[in-house]
Amino acid sequence: MFRLAYIFSYNLLQFCGHTWILANTVARFLSFGRDALADMFYSVGLVTSLCQLMSFLELFHIADGIEKAKLLPRFIQVAERNLIMFTLVTLEEVQSKPAVCVLLFLWNILDLLRYPHELVCVMDKPSPVMLWARYTLWIPIYILSAASEGFTIYHVLLDLWAPESDSPTAIARSSSSSSSSSSSSSSLQFLLILAACLTILTLGVSVTVRQLLQERQQQLDRPNKKKKK
Repeated sequence: MFRLAYIFSYNLLQFCGHTWILANTVARFLSFGRDALADMFYSVGLVTSLCQLMSFLELFHIADGIEKAKLLPRFIQVAERNLIMFTLVTLEEVQSKPAVCVLLFLWNILDLLRYPHELVCVMDKPSPVMLWARYTLWIPIYILSAASEGFTIYHVLLDLWAPESDSPTAIARSSSSSSSSSSSSSSLQFLLILAACLTILTLGVSVTVRQLLQERQQQLDRPNKKKKK
């Protein structure tokens, strides 16, 4: 009973958090249009960061058997999101880019497809429509979100390799001649982090999409088999 109450509370909290983020994002765009990009992250960044950090608990849920899912795809998804969130999106010169806003929007759509489904599964069996939305819409939206993640990394790479007069990152790197060696070292470390992001992203897309297709076949074929019987 305690496990059911805990997992219900967790999914409800995540659902409320992502609903607030999405509603705030849409409201700001309707009110300010493209100007909302300038401080979008400041308005939803804290709640988004908390929701992404909380998602690490899902790894313990799967390991403990509270949630029935495969550990590796979920680990890759959680790791890639938090790595991108806390190494790229938190950079001030990256936050206002349209790709970041699209990325946060797609993340929320994905989670608003998953957490209501998990909530209903705790209490009862989900409807065929909810099952179809969870296991069919999730696949193309996940691919789009992965593409947005890659596009965000691409933008940061452009900033790193752009001419020093044009790139905010390069300007910060060359602002002091006495710290040029330490700046070069930090830039190299950052490039390694970006390489790790791309590696995890590529691995995550291949593993997760395959897993999603398998789950979709299992979940959507089950009602059809029961009807035939």
